[in-house]
Amino acid sequence: MIDRLHVVGPARGTSGYDRHTRAFVEQFLALGVDLGFTQLEGWSPELPPDQRPAWTEGLGATVEAETVLHFTMPHHAQPLPGRRNVNYTMFEANGIPPDWVRRALEQDLVVLPTTACRDAWTASGVPEPHLRIAPLAVDAAHFARPAEPLALTTADGRGIDACAVRFLNVAEPRPRKNVLALLRVWIRATRPDDDAVLVLKPSLFHPAAFDQFAADVQTMQQTLGRSMRDAAPVVVLPAVLSEEQMRALYAAATHYVSLSHGEGWDQPMMEAAVAGLALVAPRHTAYVEYLRDDEVEFVPTWPAPFRSEGRMGAEDEIFFRGLSWWDPDEDAAVEIVRGILDGRSEKTSPGARLAAEYTWERSARKLLAALD
Repeated sequence: MIDRLHVVGPARGTSGYDRHTRAFVEQFLALGVDLGFTQLEGWSPELPPDQRPAWTEGLGATVEAETVLHFTMPHHAQPLPGRRNVNYTMFEANGIPPDWVRRALEQDLVVLPTTACRDAWTASGVPEPHLRIAPLAVDAAHFARPAEPLALTTADGRGIDACAVRFLNVAEPRPRKNVLALLRVWIRATRPDDDAVLVLKPSLFHPAAFDQFAADVQTMQQTLGRSMRDAAPVVVLPAVLSEEQMRALYAAATHYVSLSHGEGWDQPMMEAAVAGLALVAPRHTAYVEYLRDDEVEFVPTWPAPFRSEGRMGAEDEIFFRGLSWWDPDEDAAVEIVRGILDGRSEKTSPGARLAAEYTWERSARKLLAALD
């Protein structure tokens, strides 16, 4: 096993890359790896200092390691001359941007979390021997621990704990996450008198994002010819939450739902599972690698060319142009949501299995083995 390593990546912020960089580094340290660290600046809004591990400030770049591990998207990775450079990254389409192929070959190795990601790289021309797979994981010790549910209220002042069915989605409302489709399905599937609520926890990384998203939601309702007034309540929670508050948020829900077009992993889905929530997910990419048919309400999907609905995140066309992702069947999703509300779903949460199979220690060992 590699005993000396230098890591470059974001670790002080709120993004998925920040979170898995922190998790891997903490496991490397626990495994006795002599570690240096360089913060990748400007990646996402930073957490308050008291919510960041002390090593994000205390680990310096003084370790002379042969291998440099970059946790970032390929166009942000800057290989260090004279070192062995490895990029841990992911993508959510049937291929990768052409520029990423060149950048992948500038690295000595690329490590990906799933076979779906590996297939995207090889389909675009990156040789398979240049690629390795090391999955992500879940902090079950934290998210499976009971918590006092986060107190949330609907627009009319009711606590959501009064609702029998409480759906949750945690995502940045960019085109790939397909949050507009989720809201469209909710409007079609539910009625104002249903004993249910949908909680959206959007991650918003720039000041104008919420206004853009709100405008897209308004346009979606006009196109659909129905509004959220015709559906069960929706609660939007755009605040940045600590890990403790996220545990309380999962405790406030009964179901976790995603209708994304593709996933490199989806850490909130796995955290929700170990917290005991029932799951609804599209049948594609990472979901089919760590979830089973008897554990999740799978929404059928089909490959479809990239398209951006709305203005929010339209810049994603830079990466997805000319590629395909997966479109969830919204009619099927309506039936699934309605079936859950009517008591016709009997899926068993996979939390215990995922907690046992996807530990950060195991994932860190697999990553170190891939680097070796």
